[in-house]
Amino acid sequence: MTTPRDLLIVALDAVPDRPVESGDLSLALAGAEVIDLLAARALTLDGEHIVPDNPWPTGDRLLDEAASSSVRQVPYESVDDWLWRRGRGLSTAYRAAMEEDRQLTRQRRRWALFETGRLVPADSPARRRAADRWTSHEPVLAALAAALGIGGRRTMDDAPDVADDAVVTVLIAVHNAVRELEAVRQRRAIEQDAFDNVWRG
Repeated sequence: MTTPRDLLIVALDAVPDRPVESGDLSLALAGAEVIDLLAARALTLDGEHIVPDNPWPTGDRLLDEAASSSVRQVPYESVDDWLWRRGRGLSTAYRAAMEEDRQLTRQRRRWALFETGRLVPADSPARRRAADRWTSHEPVLAALAAALGIGGRRTMDDAPDVADDAVVTVLIAVHNAVRELEAVRQRRAIEQDAFDNVWRG
């Protein structure tokens, strides 16, 4: 299992009645990919820029796809640029891959002949591992979840208990990107309200 997969399981388990925004989740998943690829030494950070390193397979097809998509020419891609590029539609890709791997399953609706309900984590070793990381307050997973508003306030006011400066850089970038996306949503909502008021008037 990987941090992105663990994060998706936690997101689906922790707030079943209030789904996390797909765009927010995609940004956090893209950040989780960078963190796992740093640990696998497939990438390194030079300041805030992602430098491709070891091309060895990670054993996870989505992580391998992420590594192979990294910009390999100078100037390298910034963490922020990675989040917005790689994050586009990423939550959908992870949901599909994990459903295919039977780590997620469709919740069966009462009286339905087919599984047509929402996706939920399957009772599996993957779910138990994610739950263990979550209940033990593993700092990286906790910080990524906090960016999504899971388990409390969305904040990076308190620095995560992470020794690796590169990982901290990624976590801060994720929090900033999610806040930026929320600001865009709020601005659009205000603009839409103003537009509706013009037509009502």
